[in-house]
Amino acid sequence: MEAFIVANMAPIMFASLVVVLLLGYPVAFALAFNGLLWGVIGISLGLFQPTFFQALPERIFGVMSNETLLAIPFFTFMGLILERSGMAEELLDTVGQLFGPIRGGLAYAVIFVGALLAATTGVVAASVIAMGLISLPIMLRYGYDRRLATGVIAASGTLAQIIPPSLVLIVMADQLGKSVGDMYSGAVVPGVVLAALYALYVLLVTIIRPTYAPALPAEFRTLRGVKLLLRVIVALIPPLILIFLVLGTIFIGVATPTEGGAMGAVGALALAALKGRFSWTIVRQALESTTKLSAFVLFILIGSRVFSLTFYGVNGHVWVENLLTGLPGGQVGFLIVVNLLVFVLAFFLDFFELAFIVVPLVGPAAEHLGIDLIWFGVLLGINMQTAFMHPPFGFSLFYLRSVAARRPYKDRVTGIMTQPITTGQIYWGAVPFVLIQVLMIAITIAFPGMVMRYKAGEVHIDPSKMEIQAPDASGNAGPDFNTGTPNFGTTPAPDAGAPAGPNFGIAPAPSGTEAPAGPNLGAPVQPAPSGQ
Repeated sequence: MEAFIVANMAPIMFASLVVVLLLGYPVAFALAFNGLLWGVIGISLGLFQPTFFQALPERIFGVMSNETLLAIPFFTFMGLILERSGMAEELLDTVGQLFGPIRGGLAYAVIFVGALLAATTGVVAASVIAMGLISLPIMLRYGYDRRLATGVIAASGTLAQIIPPSLVLIVMADQLGKSVGDMYSGAVVPGVVLAALYALYVLLVTIIRPTYAPALPAEFRTLRGVKLLLRVIVALIPPLILIFLVLGTIFIGVATPTEGGAMGAVGALALAALKGRFSWTIVRQALESTTKLSAFVLFILIGSRVFSLTFYGVNGHVWVENLLTGLPGGQVGFLIVVNLLVFVLAFFLDFFELAFIVVPLVGPAAEHLGIDLIWFGVLLGINMQTAFMHPPFGFSLFYLRSVAARRPYKDRVTGIMTQPITTGQIYWGAVPFVLIQVLMIAITIAFPGMVMRYKAGEVHIDPSKMEIQAPDASGNAGPDFNTGTPNFGTTPAPDAGAPAGPNFGIAPAPSGTEAPAGPNLGAPVQPAPSGQ
């Protein structure tokens, strides 16, 4: 029995982790418990030295001193302050007026504002709750299909997970050992394309089922012409300035992601103060929520470090790498299996847990297969979005359920009794957008250039094509050191008055005859003494 455990420690350890997670224990403690338990068993079986766990404090200190992870509390605090600054309400109202005259206009407005909030807050909960509170009652008031309305709001909120400054991309870059700036740069185009796919779905719905997304009635479009244009400009200036403070400074190389997050947090406070929404109560609530989320991430990361210490000690990473690299189909087979694994696990785990458990295991195998890790990280980030949209455990669906009406209510504008939103309608509304996210995964695999554009400014040198040219035997390739001027491969012009150069190729004179003149290096010629 002992021999079997020793030979199969890695798969047994992984299976025990899955069992403990399915029993419902918190992920951080499940990881740490399994790492410590199997570490002790390994010591008792002679796999490790008794001093094995002495490496643990250094690994935990490495987590605490990781400056990259400082961006998480900065971006979280920024998003929570913006949630309370009134920016989402102003954007939704203004953009809703702009797109109102067309069918599906409110849905387009939700997608546009969701993408804009994603580029400023990076927090899914803030986006979904704000749009659910503001847009959902308006969409129901004007006859939108309930499944379409709830699906658009939940899906648009999840754009915060792929459009920078996304928290999951920070964790992904840390786990893969890559630059957060490169990860952000690679994720911009896929995020925009995903938002465009959402809008394309709304367009198809308005063509096939026009009654599902009617236009905003003319009497409710209060802004037109120049007034609407000015309102749009005024509403867009604050988020665009904030986007430049955060992403612009990162992309042009002025600031690191951590510094960009710090500037974004200060900018969010300034924006709240300009709108008259700043108070110490809001700051305290934002700090409390930021501390809770940061502690949650930190505990999971420490637990994963404890687990990985033992798992790597029994060569578990080698077992996983051999398992994945041996799949049929090479890179394509590996990508299909990994994405299916992440898609299924997303039913039960959130994106932080997926990033800390799955990514450290599959990352080395991807690198071994020659897959670019930035592209791989963005691909997994798109896949992990489905963790927010999966019925029945998607967090975006829970956020929307918490703010959607549960009982019939009287609309404050029309005075008509409105029926509540059912949980089934929220779940069915999410299904088309989960399929769109799966389609986006396939598009990213088929067109990797969307992500690889982050390498556009790099200078590539192929060592196999480097050449070193040596002088040839003709004497025309080397510099002429005699004249003091380098002669790089050209024949020097004849100069009758120039002194003779070194004579390295002439046979020595026979004995008894005068030897030829030696090199004259610029000294005046002295006449021979008389009588000699």
